[in-house]
Amino acid sequence: MKKIILIAAIICAFGFGASAQKYAFVNTDYILGNVPEYADAQTQLDELSIQWQKEIEVKFAEIDKMYKNFQNEAVLLPEDMKKKREDDIIKKEKEAKDLQKKRFGSDGDLFKKRQELVKPIQEKVYNAIEEISTTENYAVVFDKSGNATLIFTNPKYDISEQVLDKLGYTYKPQQTTKSKK
Repeated sequence: MKKIILIAAIICAFGFGASAQKYAFVNTDYILGNVPEYADAQTQLDELSIQWQKEIEVKFAEIDKMYKNFQNEAVLLPEDMKKKREDDIIKKEKEAKDLQKKRFGSDGDLFKKRQELVKPIQEKVYNAIEEISTTENYAVVFDKSGNATLIFTNPKYDISEQVLDKLGYTYKPQQTTKSKK
């Protein structure tokens, strides 16, 4: 009987030891903030966005001018001319909205450009995290940036700087925040 209890205790001890898993976390905002290519990509995207927004604003200003002119002249115009002008305004407005959707829509030019510029950088970061996780035997790596709710993180388990080292970037050390009691 003692032998069975001893064997069960040993099995339990090994079972609990085997189930111990390592965890780590990263801050992808911090990592990407230290990647110069990411900052360059963001600058390019911002410039494109501003350029396209101005292009769209010009189109809507033209429509606004057409509408005001129409309102001023509507009293003097025959019905067929009124209808033609209204149709022209509606057509221009549809074109402007289509352009806006083409540039800024969910599958628009800005989204495609972001995929083209930012996705390769994000993949490099992910691959570095994956390689470090495999090498260091981390079962799970959390991302503490964005919407993740991590109430407490011990800085010794933050592998963000290790990821930057792996990618070959220099970085500014992270600021650690201390909670008030």
